[in-house]
Amino acid sequence: MNEKSHSMHAEQELAASYSLDGSTIGFDDGHLVRMSEIIPDFSDMIKRARRAALFEHQITNLNALKLYSRAVFFSFVLSLAIVMEGYDTSLLASLYAYPEFQQRFGEKLPNGSYSVTSSWQSGLQNGTQAGQIIGLMIAGTMADRFGYRKTMLTALGLVISFIFVLFFATDIRMLFAGEFLCGLPWGMFQTLTTTYAAEVSPVVLKPYLTTYVNLCWVTGQFISAGVLRALLGRSDQWAWRIPYAIQWAWPIPIIIGVLFAPESPWWLIRHGRREEARRSLLRLSSSRGRVETGYNVDDSIALMTLTDAQEKLVRNGTSYFDCFKGVDLRRTEITCCAWMIQVLSGMSFAGNTTYFLQQVGFGNYQSFSFNLGVNGIAWVGTVCSWFVMQHVGRRSLYVYGLGVMIVVLLLFGFFAIPTQTSSINYAYVALMMIYTFTYDVTIGPVGYCLVSEIPSTRLRIKTTALARNAYNIVFIAVNFLNPQIMNPTAWNLKGKGGFIWAALCSLCFVWSYFRLPEPKGRTPAEIDVLFDREVRARKFASVSVEPFHSASHCSIVERSSSGESSV
Repeated sequence: MNEKSHSMHAEQELAASYSLDGSTIGFDDGHLVRMSEIIPDFSDMIKRARRAALFEHQITNLNALKLYSRAVFFSFVLSLAIVMEGYDTSLLASLYAYPEFQQRFGEKLPNGSYSVTSSWQSGLQNGTQAGQIIGLMIAGTMADRFGYRKTMLTALGLVISFIFVLFFATDIRMLFAGEFLCGLPWGMFQTLTTTYAAEVSPVVLKPYLTTYVNLCWVTGQFISAGVLRALLGRSDQWAWRIPYAIQWAWPIPIIIGVLFAPESPWWLIRHGRREEARRSLLRLSSSRGRVETGYNVDDSIALMTLTDAQEKLVRNGTSYFDCFKGVDLRRTEITCCAWMIQVLSGMSFAGNTTYFLQQVGFGNYQSFSFNLGVNGIAWVGTVCSWFVMQHVGRRSLYVYGLGVMIVVLLLFGFFAIPTQTSSINYAYVALMMIYTFTYDVTIGPVGYCLVSEIPSTRLRIKTTALARNAYNIVFIAVNFLNPQIMNPTAWNLKGKGGFIWAALCSLCFVWSYFRLPEPKGRTPAEIDVLFDREVRARKFASVSVEPFHSASHCSIVERSSSGESSV
């Protein structure tokens, strides 16, 4: 039997078994034949890969923490860069309600007060998003070519320089330039931190390390709320300059951590540097943990090598265009939507606490105090998600979370219909807390987990960059919409804007139900099989996958071992 007929027979056999009874599926046998021809030690490698996959599924959380304690540490250090982005995102939105900032950069209203116009509110936030879009594309290319460490150090050097523009801004145009320039390294951080966390962690720890990136974002928002609340009593220029200056506190310790961090072993494997990848895995794991758990670094290298070899056979390249070809188009769609939904679900409306509460009648001190509390709830919600995800799948959390958020957004709209009273205003605060907690237990952190698990390993960083850019593009559109909904000089809908966001959130719910798969507990090789075999999203959790097993895999291994032709 020639290779082509052998492969077609295997595909038909496995496709039939899946469609009839959902039995085990694996890699295409024709691909395994070709892998056996190009990998000299294929027989030993495939046995090691099976052991590594079994080890990944059997290791407990506690043992994984003991084994990968160094990987956890370095991932945590690099992820701190996202604190700066979360800090500035919350800072800018809250500064619109800050009296000294309004006087310096806003326009005088007929009633004698000052306000930053809705067009400049949109412009400043969109300037940041535009910078992030460019930074993400740069990071995707740089990291693939030069590695995570060099790209991360470049981004940290840029952010130290660009903060000067924000700190010394003399008018709103200079502030816009500073937001755009700072957006460049912030965009680079968005993809580097998430993908590095995914590539240095085992399957069992991946949800914790990737959602920790979201926790850093929430932490930045929480720090921003606290800083602004503490400086609210100042009536000089330092009321808004000090919050910008605080951003210089982060880059130096992160730079020190990056200098000592190992390069991603997956990146080294993709560049054919297996021995360096082995040394990287040894540095990311503890010697005591390896002894206690029986971890074999060569087994992990074998699993990574074979996964990479299989992906090379399916994918011709690793460019941005390859993300839109074949089965990777579906993976890119899912990854992009998982992040876009974070914006389209209404977080910029229900989470814009300070400005919203001021528009419905709360004073400055009350608004900033409630904002601090809501950000504290967001932090607690993200930590809670770590425990929830141990028992509930990504898909279930995402779908049910969107369902709750739709109800809360509708309540915002209904509460805005009657004459506004102090009781209704406090009801808005309660709704914000419920919405924020739901968001940060479900789609907030789960989105980070999904974008690290769904792409193939060879296209992970570029797919993640495209996904975050999709997020940024949608955010730009939202930055035009939300100020119109909220600003007293525009539509001034206040709580009634909840109806608009409930409609958008409902569309997100429908997409998630039909298109979002469940990657929980799967190795990259298993996820590759599920996508290559075009398994439907709602079947991902129930289909049994063993990438290196099938009816004819054993004969392939035997032929490889005996040196006979595999064709």
